[in-house]
Amino acid sequence: MTPMIDCRVPFAEELIALAEADERIVAVCNDSIGSSNLGEFAKRFPDRMVNVGIAEQNMIGVGAGLANMGLIPFVCGAGPFLSGRATEQIKADIAYSGANVKLCAMSPGFAYGELGPTHHSIEDFSWIRAIDRMQLVVPADEAQTRDAVRWAAGYEGGVYMRIGRTKVPSVSVEGAHAFTFGRANRITDGRDLTIIATGTMVSRAADAATRLAADGIGARVVNISTIEPLDAAEVLAAARETGAIVTVEEAVSKGGLGAAVATLVVTNAPVPMRILGTDHFAPTGPVEWLFEHYGLTAVGIEAAAREVLGAK
Repeated sequence: MTPMIDCRVPFAEELIALAEADERIVAVCNDSIGSSNLGEFAKRFPDRMVNVGIAEQNMIGVGAGLANMGLIPFVCGAGPFLSGRATEQIKADIAYSGANVKLCAMSPGFAYGELGPTHHSIEDFSWIRAIDRMQLVVPADEAQTRDAVRWAAGYEGGVYMRIGRTKVPSVSVEGAHAFTFGRANRITDGRDLTIIATGTMVSRAADAATRLAADGIGARVVNISTIEPLDAAEVLAAARETGAIVTVEEAVSKGGLGAAVATLVVTNAPVPMRILGTDHFAPTGPVEWLFEHYGLTAVGIEAAAREVLGAK
């Protein structure tokens, strides 16, 4: 059976390894040491663990202040509150000011499914993409999470990174570098259409491609682990070489991955597209039920692929 990984685990392990090697690494959280999986970090580096309490706007300011002192803060909090409550501070204190802060959105997307719309972190792609100089990173598996955390520590500037709680299998090619900032990863190749996915949706897109292959349909699967900046060359190659695109994201699609891909494609190489995600407040329910509700499953992605092929 394929191992399924909660990416908060490799995130914490890499953060500890970084902190052991570099005393500038600090963690900041909003009363979320447990849910951010920072318990071991706090035990090993009590002087480098700052818990501001349930005060997300203040948390961003503290992170920016620490960065201005020459430290490298990883600011961790539940995705809906990190992005939603503190958007102005992210814009002004980090992006506009050029602060070297790493924002880590824990349990994003539908991960808090039973807690309902207040806890669904599905608008963050749209919000963060609209802020100048913010890099938007979404690792798809354990290997990408480890590489992305190490990259973020060495990158000078503001980063917003989703750290998923929903368990996922590995989609990275063994022996290859899993994450390269600004570069997409081609998971499978195909000439009939391309499925472009991010985060938790990448493995589901790969499963959909397997289902399509059983009927002789060649689906290219592209893993977008950096939504901002987007790998324009890979996306345009998909449009020109396969002639149809389906995008899949655990987010509001109006301003997220689908919107980014559509904007690029329509102005350079227009092809039929289908954009999977949500465009309204999602209902309350278990994560897997929400995925099924929005067609964010292998079966749902396969259906969208067949539909877009009919429009070619």
